[in-house]
Amino acid sequence: MIATASAVAFIVYACKGKLDTTGKLDLSAVPVQTVDQMFVVQTENGLIQMRMEAPLMERYEADTLSYELFPEGLQVYSYNEEGMLETSIVSDNAKHEKFKDGRETWSAFGNVVIKNLMKQETMETDTIYWDRKNERFYTDCYVVMYSPDGLMQGYGMESDQRARESVIKRPFNSYGLLEQDSTVVRIDSANFIGPLLKK
Repeated sequence: MIATASAVAFIVYACKGKLDTTGKLDLSAVPVQTVDQMFVVQTENGLIQMRMEAPLMERYEADTLSYELFPEGLQVYSYNEEGMLETSIVSDNAKHEKFKDGRETWSAFGNVVIKNLMKQETMETDTIYWDRKNERFYTDCYVVMYSPDGLMQGYGMESDQRARESVIKRPFNSYGLLEQDSTVVRIDSANFIGPLLKK
């Protein structure tokens, strides 16, 4: 009888030790969901509005917020009112945070390239933030902007979410202008359908 009681006491003690070890696991540091080769399309009235692609998405849950990480990069494509591809955003990393009070933030960082394909304008920076509610992009980092007309650079930038009207907040004093032939035909290669024009 004493041997049986000792065996039961040993099992309870052994299980208690394992429970203490398990209780120290930080679940907020472990993704609750992972998605490989993520592909998301958003449409409205039968027209595509946005497309997102990422090799890997990891979702985490914490007490005050949930967030998604895109550690292998993110590509976002935005379409205009006629359903034509207008803007692309590519970055090495990205993060999407959703707070319990309803706020949400998007940030992309590491070799961020934003293109307005219709205007043939390109912006390059290290970090960009997207205010989804107000439909604005902004950053305080160094920015360089290329267009068919020239080059500008400076610190800080704000733009609408389709990169139609981008403004550098603190531009450098120097900038470059390109002299162009006014007879050159520009082709929107992303949306062009039909044979290419002969040179």
